[in-house]
Formats: sequence, structure tokens, C-alpha cells
Amino acid sequence: MGFWELLLLAVGLSMDAFAVSICKGLAMDRVTLKKACIPGLWFGGFQGAMPLLGWLLGSRFTSYITSVDHWIAFVLLGILGFNMLREAKNGEAEEADASLGFRVMLAMAVATSIDALAVGITFAFLEVNILPAVSFIALVTFLFSAVGVKIGSLFGTRFKAKAEALGGIILILLGVKILLEHLGVF
Repeated sequence: MGFWELLLLAVGLSMDAFAVSICKGLAMDRVTLKKACIPGLWFGGFQGAMPLLGWLLGSRFTSYITSVDHWIAFVLLGILGFNMLREAKNGEAEEADASLGFRVMLAMAVATSIDALAVGITFAFLEVNILPAVSFIALVTFLFSAVGVKIGSLFGTRFKAKAEALGGIILILLGVKILLEHLGVF
């Protein structure tokens, strides 16, 4: 997986965290650097840890499913992408809550990084240098989340649906690309 593919994947994965961060910023009275970095650290940390966990799980089963790995990557990324598009279209809004407490942030970090676990499973079947990849995903998510808090405080939920839709499209296109490359089209 090349740099541009990894960048697109990281951006796609970070869109849920970005949308939730916008909602956090919307609910805050005043946004400080510390308040913007807390969601960034939670979401970035979990977006980095979950694909690593998925990769570890997927690596244990590589020998059993190598012949269909491209289909697994295609289906998982497609499902995740279509789910993000559905959420963007339905306008399922997260409740605007300014709390940055442990329990609230833990629940949100897990909820927004489940898709990264599935992506990590696909990493086990691709040529991915896992530690730099998950570190990059974590960094991109941190930046998007911290910026999302600030954007939320300035603009509200205006960009939430567009961000989720963009993330969904990116994940679907990456799944299609993986499938087409394996089938020899590219």
C-alpha cells in the first residue's frame, strides 16, 4: 500500500471522529488548545490501536483465507463505506455533548474506531508495514479531530454529513481498487 492510498484510507477512517469532534466543538462554550487535543488524542489513539488489533487477528488466519483476501477487503471496506454514506444521508446526529470525561470519550473512541478494526484485518492480507501505517492513521485522525472541535465551535454541524459521505466514498473506492488490482485490472 502506497503513501497516497494510506493517506486516503486514514482520511476516510477519520471522518467519523471528525464528525463527532465537530459536535463536541458545537457544544463547548469556549474551545482551547487543550479541549481540542483531548478528543484528538482519544480518537487518534483508538484509530491507531484498532487496525493494529485487527492486523494481529487477521495475521493469525492469513494461511486459511489467502485465496479470497481481496474479496474480504472489498466487502469489508464496501460495507463500512456504504454504512457511512447511509448515516450521512439519514442525518443521524450524535448528541451535542461537551463532556470530555473518561467514560464519555472512551465510548466515543471505541464507537468511532470499530471500522478501523475491520480495516486492520484487511491489512493482514496486503503488503502493509503495520507500525508506520497505524501511526500515520492515528496522526491523521488526531489532526482531523482537533481541527473538528474548532470547526464545530465556529460553524456548527454544517459539514458533518459531508464529512461522513466523503469518508464512505473513500472507503468504497479503496475496496474497489484492492479488488481490481488483485484481479489484474490495474
